Amino acid sequence: MTKNTVSLLLFTKFTSVLQTIIHYLVKYRWIVRENTNESIIQQLTSSIGIPPSLARVLAARGVSSGDEAVHFLQPSLKELHDPFLMDGMEKAVERIESAIAHRELIWIHGDYDVDGTTSTSLLMMFLRELGADVQYFIPDRQGEGYGLSVTSINQARQNNATLIITVDCGITSVEPVRLAASYGIDTIVCDHHEPAESLPDAVAILDPIKPGCTYPFKFLAACGVVFKLAHAISIKRNEPERAFEYLDFVALASAADIVPLVGENRTLVHFGLKVLNSKTRPGFKALLDVADIAINSVNTADVIFGLAPRINAAGRIGDAKRAVEMMSQKDEGTAYAIAQELERDNRRRRSIDETTFTSALKEAERLLLEDPKRRSIVLHKPDWHAGVIGIVASRLVEKFHLPVVMLTTVDYYAKGSARSIREFDIHAALKSCEDLLVEFGGHKHAAGLTLEESQIHKMRQRFDQYAKDHVTDSMMEREIVIDTELSLNELSPHFFRYLRQFAPFGHHNPKPIFYSRAVHSANGVKIVGNNHLKFRALQSNFVIDAIGFNLGSKAGLCTNGKQFMIAYTLEENVHKGQVTPQLSIKDVRPDGDI
Repeated sequence: MTKNTVSLLLFTKFTSVLQTIIHYLVKYRWIVRENTNESIIQQLTSSIGIPPSLARVLAARGVSSGDEAVHFLQPSLKELHDPFLMDGMEKAVERIESAIAHRELIWIHGDYDVDGTTSTSLLMMFLRELGADVQYFIPDRQGEGYGLSVTSINQARQNNATLIITVDCGITSVEPVRLAASYGIDTIVCDHHEPAESLPDAVAILDPIKPGCTYPFKFLAACGVVFKLAHAISIKRNEPERAFEYLDFVALASAADIVPLVGENRTLVHFGLKVLNSKTRPGFKALLDVADIAINSVNTADVIFGLAPRINAAGRIGDAKRAVEMMSQKDEGTAYAIAQELERDNRRRRSIDETTFTSALKEAERLLLEDPKRRSIVLHKPDWHAGVIGIVASRLVEKFHLPVVMLTTVDYYAKGSARSIREFDIHAALKSCEDLLVEFGGHKHAAGLTLEESQIHKMRQRFDQYAKDHVTDSMMEREIVIDTELSLNELSPHFFRYLRQFAPFGHHNPKPIFYSRAVHSANGVKIVGNNHLKFRALQSNFVIDAIGFNLGSKAGLCTNGKQFMIAYTLEENVHKGQVTPQLSIKDVRPDGDI
């Protein structure tokens, strides 16, 4: 064995031991956002009959009256905002109706992720149902990248299209829209991303966060914006409910794109899941089958962890048009064949993901070893697969709790994805490096960027300086935000009946997290699977099953009759028709004060 080999083995062993120690030492700050206004709690409890602990959860989330509670627990489509409140909607509807009446070809330019492909599918199917002549274009992730492109515009021109509608992109496409106009092609932009200083000279721009738009809800997914367009056309045609048939697309996009599931989004997803479960399209039925997800009970977690990765795999590994074809397919056999392709691609994507993550992890550890005070991680390797770097960036954020930029090389340019931590605006951080970038765009929490490879070193330094100036110590602390304390003997069928109505869960409307004191393990502690903690939680003679994923290192806190505190969510497992409640433990700590 050579000296270098011995050194490598020692380093690998040291790294493994270090990671284990770090995992054990990870501590969460428990933040209880409990509302202590007892009059609100009493009012909610008496007016709608909700258990007091769940009334506290509602109050902590800003619900302060019985009427507000009813709106939260029982969403209504009547609560949706008038789509014509969105700036540009009247012009957009007028131009589309003119195109339909004169048999103009409408060219939809979409994007390759879930939000982009669902937006494309929704608009294409909706307009075709109205008799419109529609074709669509989805760019190649590796070859063309994000946004309205010259390739798409030229193809639209060759096909004699006279109207381009961009979905999930376009808000920064000033030059492409100008090019289209020079060919006599009008453009309507449907987007939800941050605008640049100059807006495209389009017929209409539908984006609730563009300057001057007074639309009351600012957090729609792109598919939500497209739905508002479809709803506006439906209203003009005196058949407003026609658009509601397409809410399943909005539910998928909103959950997958991690938009806040509050206000209008929560209503759209609530009813979209109903459509998905009760009138399952052949494409979704096939995808649910290959993902082994039961039809009729699909929730947001199923979308995020089951459907979305397979839809995204279409563009990450191959041609994203397959996702649109599958979702819009009426033939079940064809839909199933495409779904099987996407399942194979998703398995391949996971393999590439693991290889890339291993490589990126080494690079990140090297950067942090060189500068332990670093407040960001910017990585580049020219051979990383462009289809997985966004996923890997998110995994690195989870591991190191720092903002991360992952870059690969495409056509001699460094292109990549940026992912953020809580409260750090990664779009603003990229804007501080704007002179070094060819282009960038996105949100506070996620963005994409392109730059010349020669600028990576400067960009890494400036990005990290911005992070050092803006990433506070509190941002770097791992937190568990807890809704309220709960006594385990409060768990009853009545309690779970109300808890189910808190769904759909997602960003800004997470599953309620409770904590309980003076808990014991009723039957010892087991480590199962891959370091998972399992025991029967006992408190005041009430016993319930509990499992803590990746919490095996906390087993010592729960043994030998010790009292301890747990933070957890509540789950209901269904097996052969039997529903069994269970605690999903998020953290364990010795009993005492928070």
